[in-house]
Amino acid sequence: MTHAPRAAAPPKQPGAPRRTALDAVHRSLGAVMTDFAGWDMPLRYGSERGEHSAVRTAAGLFDLSHMGEITVTGPEAGAALDHALVGAFGTLRAGRARYTMICRTDGGILDDLIVYRLDDTTYLVVANAANARTVLDALTERAEGFDARVRDDRDAYALLAVQGPASAGILGGLTDAALEGLKYYAGLPGTVAGVPALIARTGYTGEDGFELFVAPEHAEGLWAALTEAGADAGLVPCGLACRDTLRLEAGMPLYGHELSTELTPFDAGLGRIVKFGKEGGFVGKDALEEAARRAESAPPRVLVGLVARGRRVPRAGYRVLADGAPVGEVTSGAPSPTLGAPIAMAYVDAAHAAPGAPGIAVDIRGAAEPYDLVALPFYRRGS
Repeated sequence: MTHAPRAAAPPKQPGAPRRTALDAVHRSLGAVMTDFAGWDMPLRYGSERGEHSAVRTAAGLFDLSHMGEITVTGPEAGAALDHALVGAFGTLRAGRARYTMICRTDGGILDDLIVYRLDDTTYLVVANAANARTVLDALTERAEGFDARVRDDRDAYALLAVQGPASAGILGGLTDAALEGLKYYAGLPGTVAGVPALIARTGYTGEDGFELFVAPEHAEGLWAALTEAGADAGLVPCGLACRDTLRLEAGMPLYGHELSTELTPFDAGLGRIVKFGKEGGFVGKDALEEAARRAESAPPRVLVGLVARGRRVPRAGYRVLADGAPVGEVTSGAPSPTLGAPIAMAYVDAAHAAPGAPGIAVDIRGAAEPYDLVALPFYRRGS
């Protein structure tokens, strides 16, 4: 699949959440559904812990069709993306992908993205569901003056993901693509269960896995084929709840929690993705150069991990304390099935950010609950 499949958008009632092409499948499986960024999405099918553990030990099957796909094509598509985003894309090889961000002129993060280069003149930009319209509008505006076209393909794709150590074996029996040669953050066209797909070795779980971009009309058949192929390997359907605990254990940021317009990539500890050396300027460059200087001379708050000594779970917005004094704020927190304890990510003052820092606690409804400060991620595949 070199170019986006075209399909009509499913009917949507005014004010009602949108439904993916797999909605009937989720309901037939008894999924608990939730409104997420304007989409009716499966939160869980049964046990969140069971789904989480299946991804860590075998494989999980996800519907991610709420994500926002935007195609940028034309002779100057790479140059347009170099101008619009903080990364470098004119030099990205076809078949490879890159994690990046789109920032405001003041350096604040509008969204974090994955960009796939499909061929010499075509790129696929994947935005978070809640920010897809914002990203589409910004890319359209920023592409003006370039020989490039920005196309809204949010209704042109269904996106399925197979994640976990058994994912390559499950997918390998259904595709003509050479998965063994497909590197992390790479994608190639092929067929899966007989349907055209963009097969990407990407994911948001901390495990090996694949994301499959297909036309919506092929989604149900592909889900059924993957389910059958993975039955003996322990594949289970997974919802958004376990996807969140998986990404939290893997130390992966979530927009609206670890990332926001109030933070620059340097504030978030991700300054390495900003490429100042690419040709031409890019939106936010001046502000980001200043942010880089600030981060070097006076380190901002640092994103760290927290592991509970007790059983109380911290939530976003809770204060982090050092010897009783506020030094930071929790951005994400949940029970960790892998560690067997509540965990959290938090921004804390640089002076208190060293792993093992003494006197660390989280203010949970007025009680200072003791936590151990650790380096991220909490979980690393193969370690």
